[in-house]
Amino acid sequence: MSDNKFYQVATESKVLPEREEISQEYKWNLTDIFKSDEEWESEFKAVSEKVSGYQKFEGKLADSAESLLACFKFDEAINIKLDQLHLYAMLSKDSDMRVGKYHSMDDRIKSLYAKVGAASSFIRPDLLKIPDEKLRGIIDSNEDLKIYKQSIDDLLRSKKHTLSNSEEKILAMASELSQTPYNTFSIFTNADLKLPVVEDELGGLTELSHGRYYSAMYSKNRDYRARVFKAYLESYKNYINTFTVLFNGNLKTNIFNAHARNFDSALESALHRNNIPKSVYHNLIESANQNLQPMHRWAALKKKLLGISELCPYDVYVTVFNSHNEKKYSYEEGVEIVLNSLKLMGDDYISSLNKAFKNKWIDVFETKAKKSGAYSSGTTFGVHPYVLLNWTDLLNDVFTLTHEMGHNMHSYYTGQNQPYPYANYSIFLAEVASTFNESLLLDHLLEIAESRNEKLFLLERYLNNLTATFYRQVMFAEFEMIVYDRTEKGESLTSEVLSDLYKNTYQKYWGPDMFVPEEEQYTWARIPHFYYNFYVYQYATGFAASEVLAKKVKTEGKPAVNKYLNFLKAGSSDYPINILAAAGVDMNSPEPIRAVSERMNQVLDEMEGLL
Repeated sequence: MSDNKFYQVATESKVLPEREEISQEYKWNLTDIFKSDEEWESEFKAVSEKVSGYQKFEGKLADSAESLLACFKFDEAINIKLDQLHLYAMLSKDSDMRVGKYHSMDDRIKSLYAKVGAASSFIRPDLLKIPDEKLRGIIDSNEDLKIYKQSIDDLLRSKKHTLSNSEEKILAMASELSQTPYNTFSIFTNADLKLPVVEDELGGLTELSHGRYYSAMYSKNRDYRARVFKAYLESYKNYINTFTVLFNGNLKTNIFNAHARNFDSALESALHRNNIPKSVYHNLIESANQNLQPMHRWAALKKKLLGISELCPYDVYVTVFNSHNEKKYSYEEGVEIVLNSLKLMGDDYISSLNKAFKNKWIDVFETKAKKSGAYSSGTTFGVHPYVLLNWTDLLNDVFTLTHEMGHNMHSYYTGQNQPYPYANYSIFLAEVASTFNESLLLDHLLEIAESRNEKLFLLERYLNNLTATFYRQVMFAEFEMIVYDRTEKGESLTSEVLSDLYKNTYQKYWGPDMFVPEEEQYTWARIPHFYYNFYVYQYATGFAASEVLAKKVKTEGKPAVNKYLNFLKAGSSDYPINILAAAGVDMNSPEPIRAVSERMNQVLDEMEGLL
């Protein structure tokens, strides 16, 4: 789900295969959503025709419990089908981004979302017009309405940020426009951006792709890594003014929406939805900044182990030790390893994983114009979640698989156990299940390690994972906080300002042993998560929480497993801070975050003891 090192290409061949060349067993089965494009069109038409039905509820929500329930059920039915329509269109588009029909379907469903949002925009303000006690009384008077109690309490918490009917309608109508910066960035970087041809490790020519860039960062050939690194980022430098306009357009869009809803800042607005205190965000950055010593220690050690005078960004992922780095892992081998690593989670969890593996929930290999990276589709009510991969037979692909299956199981258990209003989970919780799986996978691999060198390799793998999933994401979060703060103060963020800021932040996190070449300063232009509005910090908080939960599962056994499964099943039935607390993690405390840096020092101690 991020730009991190886990996302790889699907093939080592110089020419990517067409989708038709891949066996059906390695491609997701979209007929579980709709049998055909024609059925999608039929359902799209049906939903479009039903939108006018919202009119009969406007101004009548306070009339009776029956009127309120009818409105809720109508709105749910519309949105359940909308979500399914969107899932089918998105997965179809991402399978081959050259196919214009699926771009059109994706655009149309987004337009329909906006239409539904405008038609239903009266619901929140009409509910908020009802006196609080009367509204709670209506909810309590009807058994079928009691399920909405958490939603109503959350709505009342947002009262000061909900506008009048006409203002809500205007913002809903404008929602499609607000997606323009990200949509433009996405299509440009994934489909239109021309990546160069470089000399490969064998002296031949290879056309770069996003996946091949990540794969090259693991090459033992430093000259090749440097060539790919410079050529890849040069492509972004060539269009840096375009990326700057898109980046600033996204910042200003989010700031406008925040101020329109009476928030003091975009950060406050982004955190409000999940009731996350701003102190959680600030404590994360402040605590990480106070504990950068393990990162600097690792940079110095890695430079020494690589035997180089300057550590560069293209050196951070390559392995020093030779136990696993030459070994290839087929997808089937990766599946078996993941299943074995998660056995302590019990039969039900393993059975659910096998259901995903055996029923084509996963799209495995990179093909021409397939969306780069990896993701799990999340919870879509009434449909199982899907996973996109770009498999290259590297150990990192095994970690990607367990990472995305953590998301997949979170979505699956949520969808199986929660009613529609709560059949989702907050972004704040999203990275807990994925990094939890990674932690258990690493432990499993360490347990079965057959040599000192293999153990060193895996310890290094953990350190690379920690830097990418925790410290790198905190670095992104700090960069994001600064650019929003400066924009809100009226400062102009030119490409030079953004590039200098990114370079300086990168240097601070990696310390004096890292040499930051010119090309690295353009990395901000290629990070899609900067368009997600204060998203990346949750990778770091999720990583910290997952380390605590994994330790509990390993030391406490079944009681902790049951608490963890309840966490996966909870969806959004409570605020994320409370859901984590029930699982055994206090995210109001800085201790989980500090524990990560302590764990990193422990791993470094263990590594140095083996050297």
